[in-house]
Amino acid sequence: MALFSSLTPVFIAIICVLIGVIMKKTNGEKEKCDAKSKHPSRPWVDEDLKDGTDHPLEEEEGDEEWQGLEENIAHVPFTGEHYSEAEMIKRSQTFYELLNKRRSVRFLSDEPVPREVIDNVIRTAGTSPSGAHTEPWTFVVVQDPDLKHKIREIVEEEEEINYKKRMGDRWVNDLKRLRTNWIKEYLDTAPYLILIFKQVYGRLPNGKKKTHYYNEISVSIACGILLAALQNAGLYTVTSTPLNCGPQLRVLLQRPANEKLLLLLPVGYPKKDATVPALTRKPLEDIMVVM
Repeated sequence: MALFSSLTPVFIAIICVLIGVIMKKTNGEKEKCDAKSKHPSRPWVDEDLKDGTDHPLEEEEGDEEWQGLEENIAHVPFTGEHYSEAEMIKRSQTFYELLNKRRSVRFLSDEPVPREVIDNVIRTAGTSPSGAHTEPWTFVVVQDPDLKHKIREIVEEEEEINYKKRMGDRWVNDLKRLRTNWIKEYLDTAPYLILIFKQVYGRLPNGKKKTHYYNEISVSIACGILLAALQNAGLYTVTSTPLNCGPQLRVLLQRPANEKLLLLLPVGYPKKDATVPALTRKPLEDIMVVM
């Protein structure tokens, strides 16, 4: 009995050690599970380019009853154009031939472009449909040479890091055939830079956040219409998504926190010695399925 009593502290110590080992192992396994459940980080992914439309505003920030929109908006008669079959075919073919000439041009001249043309193509982009007609876009037009150069400095600094560290060998190798790199001379030479920002939310008169439904899709459609309008006007551009530059450019251009940079378009005429890759497009049977 005396022997048992003397061994009791030893047994207690052993039990405590075992419990500690078990708890440590359990916590370790839990941390591993938590780590696996998290998405692996991708340092080249620009937070501004992530679509947040599937994350609704918090209840206290939104206004479920009123979004600042007219409750009884008037509906007016509408009559659309009704062309003959021959005219429809002709117009659709002509428009295709116009847009099929579109190319991404990285060698732009400094030849002046009428400002009224820029106003008109952005007006055209503003006709784009949007979720609940919230029109969640801001088009920032930059023509000041000093400001354009500051934009170039920001973009080139980040793009060099993208090419050397963030994007990975596969991405960089895929771009080699296009002869593109982090040097963006066109940001200085193009007479205009158009930076398209998506408004991830708006503001109600009472200061609360206003939901902008499908803001990513809505602004993307507007960008497509803008590209078509530029082509129609005889202007050229290259679609630029300067990764990880959004926050700096937003501060430089004094844009509010609810605006995220989606696209940067240098706009102008091609240089006389401009070249483009001799690319082909997929045939109709590869991009269309008729059911």
